[in-house]
Amino acid sequence: MLFNNDIPLLTLIVFLPLAGALGVLATRSRQWIQVVALVTTLATFALTLLPLWQFRPEQAGFQFVEKVPWIATLGISYHLGIDGLSLFLLPLTGFLSVAAVLVSWNKIQLKEKAYFISFLVLETGILGVFASLDAVLFYVFWEAMLIPMFLIIGIWGSENRRYASLKFIIYTMAGSVFLLIGLILMAFLNRQLGGVSSFDMVSWLALNVPSHWQYGIFILFFVAFAIKVPIFPFHTWLPDAHVEAPTAGSVILAGVLLKMGIYGILRFCLPLLPEAALYFTPAIIALGVIGVIYGAFVAFAQHDLKKLVAYSSVSHMGLIVVGIMAGNMAGMKGGIIQMVNHGLSTGALFILVGALYERQKTRDMNKLGGLAARVPVLATFFVIMTLSSLGLPGLNGFVGEFLLLLGAFRYQWWIGALSATTLILGAVYMLWMVQRVFFETDRSGRPGAVADLFLAEKLVMIPLTLLVFFIGLYPSYLTDRVETISRQLISAPSIKAASLSVAATPVPPNLDSVKVLDR
Repeated sequence: MLFNNDIPLLTLIVFLPLAGALGVLATRSRQWIQVVALVTTLATFALTLLPLWQFRPEQAGFQFVEKVPWIATLGISYHLGIDGLSLFLLPLTGFLSVAAVLVSWNKIQLKEKAYFISFLVLETGILGVFASLDAVLFYVFWEAMLIPMFLIIGIWGSENRRYASLKFIIYTMAGSVFLLIGLILMAFLNRQLGGVSSFDMVSWLALNVPSHWQYGIFILFFVAFAIKVPIFPFHTWLPDAHVEAPTAGSVILAGVLLKMGIYGILRFCLPLLPEAALYFTPAIIALGVIGVIYGAFVAFAQHDLKKLVAYSSVSHMGLIVVGIMAGNMAGMKGGIIQMVNHGLSTGALFILVGALYERQKTRDMNKLGGLAARVPVLATFFVIMTLSSLGLPGLNGFVGEFLLLLGAFRYQWWIGALSATTLILGAVYMLWMVQRVFFETDRSGRPGAVADLFLAEKLVMIPLTLLVFFIGLYPSYLTDRVETISRQLISAPSIKAASLSVAATPVPPNLDSVKVLDR
C-alpha cells in the first residue's frame, strides 16, 4: 500500500492538528485564527478518509503500521497502526473536530487563540490514542487530551464551569493512575513470560497471562476505562461536564471522548485478559443494564435539554457495554458500529441544543415551545437526529441498536428484555422533549422572530444528516469492515470458555450464538 510504505500517513493524521495549533499560535489576526483552525481540521479529516479507501477488511492484524525505536533500553517505540476497531474512529474524530470549529465560528470572544489551540491539541491527543500500538505512547496521548478538555470546560464553559472542570479532571486523572499501573504490570509480565522488556501492545497479544495476574490487571484496566465511558456508577462527572462545557466541547466529549473508554475495553481487557473478562462478564453486563435503565429514567426527569441528552448518553453507552460483553458477533459488531452512530447523532443533538440556547438564552423546556414554525430548519434537523438516536429504521441508529439487542438476547433473553427498555424509555423522553420544545404552546414570553440556523451551522448539519441516512441505508459498509476485528475480539474469551468445565464457567456459553449468527 502506498501510504503504508512510502508516506507516514498515521503520523500526518495525528500530528497535523498539533502543527495547526502552532500555526494558530503564530497568527495575530482574529479572523485568520479561525481560518487556520478550520483549514487544519478539514485537512486532517481529509487524511482520515484515506485509510477507508485502502483498508483491507479481510486482512487480520494492523495496517498502515509505522514503527521506530524511541527508548530502546525500555522497549518503548513510536508504534502506530489501525485495524477495524480504530478505522472509523479516526474519521469520526476528524469530522467532529471540523464541526467543533464551525459551531465556534465568531462565537468565542475570550482568549480565542488559546481556545482553538486547545481544540487542536485535543484532536491530536484523541487521534493518537486510536492509532497507538505502544503502551507508553498510548498513555502519553491519553494524558495529553485531558488538559485541553479541562481548559475548554474551565475557561469557556458556563456559570459552574470550574466545578465541572475540576470534577472532570479528578475523575479522569484517577482513572489514569489505574491505567498506568496496569500498563506497567503488563510490561513486567512481557519480560517475565516473553523474555523481552517491551511496551509493545502487539507483542502483548501473544502473552498467556497467568490467571492470578489476569484478575488484578483486568480490574485496573476496567476501572480506568469505565470512568471514561462512563459506566454506572462512575458516570456522575458526565452531566456536569456536558452542561457546563461550550457547545463544541460537548460535541467532542459526547462524540469521541466517551468512545475512548469502550475502545480501551476492547483493545486491552478482552484480548489481553480473556479469562478475567469471562469471569467478570456477568458483573459488567449488570452494570451496563443498570446504566441503560437508570440513564433513561433520570433523563426523563430533566428539564434542561443538555442534561437530558447527557443522561441519554449514559443509557446508550450502557447498552454498548452490554453488547460488547455478550460474547457474540452480533453484540460485538453492534458495539463497534454504535460507537460511530452515537458520536454522530448525539454530537448533532448537542450542536442543535447549543443553537437553541444561543437564540432563546435558555435550555429549560418549561420556558420553550412552539419553535417548529419559527425555526423550521433547526426543527427539521432536530427531529431527524432525535429519530436517529431512537434507532428508527432507515437511520444510522437502527443497525447498531438492532445488533446490540440481538447480542443481548443471544446472551440471555432476560438481559435482552431489560436492555430493550431503552427503546421504550428513550422514545418517551426524547419525543417528549421534541413535543415540548417545538410543537407545544410557546412559553418563552418572547413571541418575536427567531433566527434559523446560520450558514456555518448548516454546513455542519447537512453532512451529518447525509451520514445518518447513508449508514442507515447502507450499513454493510461498516459491518463488513468490522467483521474481522469482531471475530478476533470474541475468539479469546470463547476459546477460554470452551476449555473450562461447565461448573467453572461463570457465564452461559456463547459459541452457539456465534455459529448461529455466522450461518
